[in-house]
Amino acid sequence: MEYKIKSVLMTDTDMQRALLRIAHEILERNKGSSNIALVGIRKRGVPLARRLAKVILEIEGREVPVGVLDISFYRDDLRIHPHPVVQGTHIPFNVNEKDVVLVDDVLFTGRTIRAAMDELIDFGRPSSIQLAILVDRGHRELPIRPEYVGKNVPTSRREKVKVNLVEEDGEDKVYIMEVWDNGSKS
Repeated sequence: MEYKIKSVLMTDTDMQRALLRIAHEILERNKGSSNIALVGIRKRGVPLARRLAKVILEIEGREVPVGVLDISFYRDDLRIHPHPVVQGTHIPFNVNEKDVVLVDDVLFTGRTIRAAMDELIDFGRPSSIQLAILVDRGHRELPIRPEYVGKNVPTSRREKVKVNLVEEDGEDKVYIMEVWDNGSKS
């Protein structure tokens, strides 16, 4: 299966605005930054969490801790993909009694978030687990709902949302990709 760009969903400016809004919403909901910790889900959730931490620092003047979660061993499709590429989890703070905000780029079925929550609970008992997503594309298979969303976009199952970040891809852009088979549009 091959994907081709159908449209640009977000530009770098759109992303900056969305992250600024999400940061303000996180601060408002949690009454400031004193008990917040951000945890990015590998791969693109990590730079997004770091960006949110930077915005929160600019707004509040206080650093919030940022962790990295690698859900490779918590996925429910290990039977289908039995050899995950593990990059490692790093949570350099105590999650107990923290308001932990999981950060990821795209929310689709909810299975990645379920795996992330399972792993996070192995580190302790947060006061709350909240979810910040850059793009929510729908099609949930599990009852997962984000508190903070940069952009909601209805998609078909034959489309893919591709988030490019400067840290990983050299540009900040979000694309809607369309499935093309054998060089012809399906």
